[in-house]
Amino acid sequence: MGIKTDKLNRSFKAFIEKQPLFFVATAAPAGRVNLSPKGLSSLKILSDTQIAWLSVSGSGNETAAHVLQDPRMTLMFCAFEGDALILRIYGSAHVLYPRHTEWAAHAEHFPDYPGARNIFVLDIDLVTTSCGTGVPEMQVVRPRADSELLPWYDDMGPDGVRAFWQKKNVTSLDGDATGIFEDEA
Repeated sequence: MGIKTDKLNRSFKAFIEKQPLFFVATAAPAGRVNLSPKGLSSLKILSDTQIAWLSVSGSGNETAAHVLQDPRMTLMFCAFEGDALILRIYGSAHVLYPRHTEWAAHAEHFPDYPGARNIFVLDIDLVTTSCGTGVPEMQVVRPRADSELLPWYDDMGPDGVRAFWQKKNVTSLDGDATGIFEDEA
């Protein structure tokens, strides 16, 4: 039988901290639903009711566009090793960019990744579990980001990353603004 609660307990936190991967789901009021896998050391539990996670640049910026329109966000963690479990965290999120005053305080929770684009802060209102017996057991072979993703952004340098954002991250698949360059002086 699954658990429903409004905050993270000690066992949920321990489970989350062991996972090499999590999934993020968001949706604007209209248009496509987005579901993204996230890895790296990109998630930090701030309290029993708040999580922050760092997003490194990618070929799109759907999550930011969605959160600007509708703050609903779901995080999902699956046990790929050991006892079966799926943990979902629901809540309202807001997005921070490097230009925001809150960025520095939140960025200190994460490694200084090249291409770091935004931080999402999720205020939790529901945590649920389900059995997860349909999820196969799998092992992590290697983290691709260390040898592929991060060096690619590092080689671009800050100006190259900004040019990449301008080309790939200004609007969502549905043409909605992501806020990546708004409010810049």
